[in-house]
Amino acid sequence: MARDALDEDLGPASLRVGRVAPGEEYDTSPWQCAVRTPMPEPPADPHEEKPNRPSASDDHFSTASRGADTLGTEGTVQHVRLADPADRATLRRSVRLFGLFLREQSEPDAFYSHFAADSVAMLGGRAALDGATVLDVGGGPGYFARSFTAAGARYIGVEVDEPTDAPAAAFAVRGSGTALPFRTDGVDVAYCSNVLEHVRDGWRLADELVRVTRPGGTVFLSFTPWFGPWGGHETAPWHYLGGRRAADRYARRHGHRPKNDYGTTLFGYRVAEALAWARRQPDADLVLAFPRYHPRWAWWVLRVPGLREVVTWNLALVLRKR
Repeated sequence: MARDALDEDLGPASLRVGRVAPGEEYDTSPWQCAVRTPMPEPPADPHEEKPNRPSASDDHFSTASRGADTLGTEGTVQHVRLADPADRATLRRSVRLFGLFLREQSEPDAFYSHFAADSVAMLGGRAALDGATVLDVGGGPGYFARSFTAAGARYIGVEVDEPTDAPAAAFAVRGSGTALPFRTDGVDVAYCSNVLEHVRDGWRLADELVRVTRPGGTVFLSFTPWFGPWGGHETAPWHYLGGRRAADRYARRHGHRPKNDYGTTLFGYRVAEALAWARRQPDADLVLAFPRYHPRWAWWVLRVPGLREVVTWNLALVLRKR
């Protein structure tokens, strides 16, 4: 049950939210905020089957097919084959995503709906989502909630702003990404897409994702690397001359600071430090790292230091909790 992931009862809403230890100082960015009343949870099915997760891979760039063991209706263990993310990473997909990205401002619904569906499908190749409790940090106003619930997951979204169109079956929680209000080992999947670069202490956020995931569960973390083509977001490509200089240039040209303002709401993280963080995790194993928007035949760029920093639009990491 999704409520099992949380610690403190809030009364009729039945959502439990973990306490923050007194005296601790957390990131003062917008990620530190209050918890709001959740949306109602759908009734639990007492006969629902909860799958186990695939085992870890020794090769971080492996594309071998994955499977998961699930408990059958007669108590037998059944092996479910999962579609590998590499099978979806085609050139056609990359072109489609890039085309939608160019229309993000004019057609946000089309872009984010497709992007959420694509992301959930990619994750489904590494984790069995049907019946799993998924914690999504920074998922936005409902696109990911709809896609995860459509895949059969129990969705809990952690947001700064109150979601406007999340489905009724989804929990909606406001909280800090660097101090998640959930108990340790509480969720099956911790998911965070394109949030890391907006948090001052991004690796603390990443550590929190690992902490709240149960042993055998899956952590998915993706972000836009600083030296990539879109590292500066709307200030790109001038971020290559320095983040503050690029933001100041944007302000002079547009009469206001950029939404993604370097040093305030945008921070520079590199591919190398992300891989180093993942590999030194004491409680999780890195099972897959890949350039999220590249076709499969271009994944090799992650093996080349330097090159991977400038050609990776978005880096995705998949870890398995020990």
